[in-house]
Amino acid sequence: MSSTLVTRQFWIHCPGRGEIVTAELLPPGEDDVLVRTLYTGISRGTESLVFKGEVPTSQHGPMRAPFQEGEFPGPVKYGYSSVGEVLQAPERLSTLIGRPVYCLYPHQDLYAVPAIAVTPVPETVPPERAVLAANLETAVTAVWDSTPSVGDRIVVIGAGVVGLLVAWLCRQFAGVQVRVVDPDPSRDAPARELGLDLLAQPPAEGNADLVVHASGTVEGLAAALAAAGEEATVLELSWYGSRAVALPLGENFHSRRLTLRSSQVGRIPPERAPRWTRERRLALVLRLLREPRLDALISGESMFDDLPERMAELAQDGRGVLCHRIRYP
Repeated sequence: MSSTLVTRQFWIHCPGRGEIVTAELLPPGEDDVLVRTLYTGISRGTESLVFKGEVPTSQHGPMRAPFQEGEFPGPVKYGYSSVGEVLQAPERLSTLIGRPVYCLYPHQDLYAVPAIAVTPVPETVPPERAVLAANLETAVTAVWDSTPSVGDRIVVIGAGVVGLLVAWLCRQFAGVQVRVVDPDPSRDAPARELGLDLLAQPPAEGNADLVVHASGTVEGLAAALAAAGEEATVLELSWYGSRAVALPLGENFHSRRLTLRSSQVGRIPPERAPRWTRERRLALVLRLLREPRLDALISGESMFDDLPERMAELAQDGRGVLCHRIRYP
């Protein structure tokens, strides 16, 4: 293998403009693996905000992705859901060669990372489905944070990838009633594939034990507060970047004693931290991805060469989009 390798990388040159650039890649170190990318997934909500330059200055540090290069708002190389094939590995890890692995890496066709940064994809999980791992990690953490229980009435507002995954996980509790709310009729088919009921409007009763908000809109969050019953929890999963959010916290918000709680995948919830690591959580996620019905969450696929144009389209209009998968030649 030559002393230097050539890699192609997707960079956000400036807000609203992406490009694929060519760069030299030094050979892997003695503890590194060399990975040829098969697929990456676009986390549309977060990556759209990054693409449009809407990461608040206060969040430039917390929002850094593993192996990110550059700084917000740009030029920056961003992304965190990559599935590839190991081409080269340390001798002690030679069994990894030829194996598909998952890595929190930006959109790039060839890369070298420490071996500890990749996780083998189980043989029971197709590599093309494994791009959902980042979203499913978020959903698992949300369920941990929201603590649903047997028999709960649960409302999920926003039938994007994370919302549908949260609802799918919650419906596996005994006796629960899970209703998903989204006005986009294109979300009905994937919801039904996962055994979920999709409503165009929130239920009028306002008696949910738990409401999870994942629509990314201020109107959705207001609807989530209205759907909650007394003493209920509203879990906020949407990230608004630099946008200000106005909420109806008057009227009966206080008299109903609602709890508005955030959730973020960057940390293990404190009550689980003594026993759970990120590695254990990712292993759980990869086991859960054995479910074939989750393929319904892949709403489209395009080639890596088309990523600059496709990212601009997705950032502008996300209607009908769930997980968009990028295929590498």
